[in-house]
Amino acid sequence: MNRWLSPLCAVARTACALVCVALCLGMVSFPAQAIESIELHTDRDAFTPSTFCIDPGTALWEMSHVYIDNREGLPTNSYPELLCRIGRSEWFEWRLGVNYSVGSQGNVVTSVEAGELPVGGNTLYESNFLYGFKLKTSQQDGILPESCFIMEATTPMYGEEFGTEPVATTVFGWEFPAGWRCDAAMRYAYAESDTAWFSRWGPSVVLRLPVTERWEVHAEYFGTFTQGLIDDVNRPFLSPGTHIILGENVELGLRVGWGLTADAANFFSDAGLAIRY
Repeated sequence: MNRWLSPLCAVARTACALVCVALCLGMVSFPAQAIESIELHTDRDAFTPSTFCIDPGTALWEMSHVYIDNREGLPTNSYPELLCRIGRSEWFEWRLGVNYSVGSQGNVVTSVEAGELPVGGNTLYESNFLYGFKLKTSQQDGILPESCFIMEATTPMYGEEFGTEPVATTVFGWEFPAGWRCDAAMRYAYAESDTAWFSRWGPSVVLRLPVTERWEVHAEYFGTFTQGLIDDVNRPFLSPGTHIILGENVELGLRVGWGLTADAANFFSDAGLAIRY
């Protein structure tokens, strides 16, 4: 039972600490009136996806370059982390993507899945194709959160592992009168290692704070926790980030993070771009 509850307990333990970190960084401000933010509702400006589907008849292209400073072995470079979200209705969107990564080492810090190698093992080369959908499941109504469900699969096009990996994510969150919002998610992937298939859980919680109508900052806790490996690993991260809207249809984002255990990478950076058509 403890193995199943540990990811959820980790979120609960760190949620308060997350707010304290944001306060210390000077991120939190509570204006007298809510800031009317201009948002593209990107899914890759944090580990926690947005609770929104994009507007029907539009397409949102998200891409980034991720650098991960692994504690052992070579660092990981992951790009372009391309995700195309195609709006079908106010409650539904299609999702297609592609990515290439070198040296994954199992450190998952974005919505891109990776194989699992033993710590200090060989460098992992992967190229994946992603496909799936996102379904909005509720609107915020008092204490009832806004929520959505994401179902995806990734199929390797190149690499040592060739099994298609299903990934399911549930996201929920609240927007508060001051204009800030808190979102949380639980992600489950049935992933592949060099020896066997295993489960990977990914809990996360993020506090999003508008500074101006085009500039937002956030502080996030997330982690990945495996089940089914000979030596299961826990990789929690603490990660601040920011994004800025240029014009009406372009977003620039940056997030960094630090691993909180010996299993997690020392540091990562993620620089991204989103364009809406």
